Amino acid sequence: MRIVIVGNGRMGQTVAAQAESRGHVIHAIIGASGNESGRALTAERLRGADVAVEFTRADAVVANLERLIEAGVPTVTGTTGWQKELPRIEALVERRNGALLHAANFSVGVQLFLRAARDLARRFAGRPELDAFILEEHHAAKLDAPSGTARELQAGLREADPRRAFPITSVRAGATPGNHTVAYDGPYERVTLAHEARSRDGFAAGALAAAEWLPGHPGVHTVEDMLFGADG
Repeated sequence: MRIVIVGNGRMGQTVAAQAESRGHVIHAIIGASGNESGRALTAERLRGADVAVEFTRADAVVANLERLIEAGVPTVTGTTGWQKELPRIEALVERRNGALLHAANFSVGVQLFLRAARDLARRFAGRPELDAFILEEHHAAKLDAPSGTARELQAGLREADPRRAFPITSVRAGATPGNHTVAYDGPYERVTLAHEARSRDGFAAGALAAAEWLPGHPGVHTVEDMLFGADG
């Protein structure tokens, strides 16, 4: 495949390296400079690309997605913090018969962790003697807090156990790629379920798998659709 990488930060560079090691061609790498409001994403520059992988910032992602979808390029994005604009982007995908896959976290382990956490919440429902909370830890340079994964985790837990708030505590320090923990704490014991990322490679591998899957799947998808199917 010929892949466009939008965003030349650490995630974009990791995806590009993995893509090349798997025999794909990097059609273009487009950084922030010169791409204000997506203006570098021209039809001419995107011509011949099979798919785009977008990891940028919340203030840039929507314009990038609009340009990519208008150009007919299936797009995978891992940028967070733009979900309030999702209905508008979904409508554009439908009008253009495009393809978009979005996720806060592309790690296969995280997706299984989220499912296990929902099951755990259902089992702990109705036990008020245990306080429940979420702890998420990321490197000092991560801008958004809570993380998109923590918000997704909280939403899933609240759906499984609506009587609990599942408050989130965020830590931004050091070089941690990303740790997420849900805990139930009582006077005599604590139960925890956690996912710890050792590097960005797991996120990049999942994003690349999504990029390989998305062409030929029109519509708006999540990483759960790719991993587990519509009925998963």
